[in-house]
Amino acid sequence: MMANSCGYTIWLRRSQNLLRLSQLQENMISGTHRTHSVRNYKVSVVGAAGGIGQPLSLLLKQNPLIKELSLHDRTNVKGVNMDLSHICTATKVESFQGEDPASLVDALHDSNIVVVPAGMPRKPDMTRDQLLGANGEVAISVSRAMCAACPKALVAYITNPLNTVVPIAAETMKSLGCYDPKRMFGVTTLDIVRARTFLAQRLKLDPAEVNIPVIGGHAGITILPLLSLCSPKLCATPDEWKALTHRIQEAGTEVVKAKAGGGSATLSMAYAAAHFVNSLLRGLKGESGVVECSYVASDVTEAAFFSTPLELGPEGIKKNLGLPKMSDDEKEQLKKMIPELKTSIAAGIDFAQEAICCAKIAEAEAKAKALKKKNDKCKKK
Repeated sequence: MMANSCGYTIWLRRSQNLLRLSQLQENMISGTHRTHSVRNYKVSVVGAAGGIGQPLSLLLKQNPLIKELSLHDRTNVKGVNMDLSHICTATKVESFQGEDPASLVDALHDSNIVVVPAGMPRKPDMTRDQLLGANGEVAISVSRAMCAACPKALVAYITNPLNTVVPIAAETMKSLGCYDPKRMFGVTTLDIVRARTFLAQRLKLDPAEVNIPVIGGHAGITILPLLSLCSPKLCATPDEWKALTHRIQEAGTEVVKAKAGGGSATLSMAYAAAHFVNSLLRGLKGESGVVECSYVASDVTEAAFFSTPLELGPEGIKKNLGLPKMSDDEKEQLKKMIPELKTSIAAGIDFAQEAICCAKIAEAEAKAKALKKKNDKCKKK
């Protein structure tokens, strides 16, 4: 009996430690203490069976603010759902599978937040523009489904090329009469995660102690880390600043090359997206002082979409905090990026307008066919 009692005590202690670890992980993801969190929100992940979607869904399953996690993908999402459903957190998980637009509408029904990692990943030597043909349709499909299922939801796009995908989504929702620029975001958080990591390595600090804004877009020179605003202050030569900026801008390519055709940044992107979704949730529940950089509709520069620090709130963007103070060199980099950003945005708008035009033609043809069929029936009578 003594041995059995001792074994039970050890088992109980281990179980309690596992529970504490689970709670600590939830707190780490959410940035809030469990006792102050209420599971009120439905979050949907489009592309949940993919390389980003799976680890992102795992992290969101641990978030104490999420009541329901809805997973959608064209294939293989049922297994992801079953796997996640075995994790001992209170978040309910559902999955919806298929290419039929109705399955996506069902998945997004009454969502508070829609996160979109769906789409083809970058491959070695592939430019972000080459991704447009494959991934542009993702933004159109999600926008149409949201207008039907959850027009007031916040949407966070991860799908690349992000500089182009967000304008596609905006233009599509405009055409359907359900666009609210305060509720649409392009997730650029990974650029900040990388900047904090690389700067912490140089400063020999914990990344949690480093803060830096990253503005602009989410590709190449459109990614502008404001090293002059790094906290703690960064002391470096101009060449060192240039090398750090370049590494942050090309970090995605660094991962693509290291994976040698096996994909792009998935785990770090999932971490960054989970952090951003949690900030959206904190804003939704009315927490004050929640600030994140994100690629959104903007009038702070000549580019119609631009990432700057934003204060988040119950309606999405509470306030765009505008351009931070910059060094002369950073101002020059900003000038250089704007034409490239404007070109990407224009490509997105053109892509969306062509799709909208094709959809209208297809709708008109379907109506004409239905009318002809009806008339033929009348003639036979």
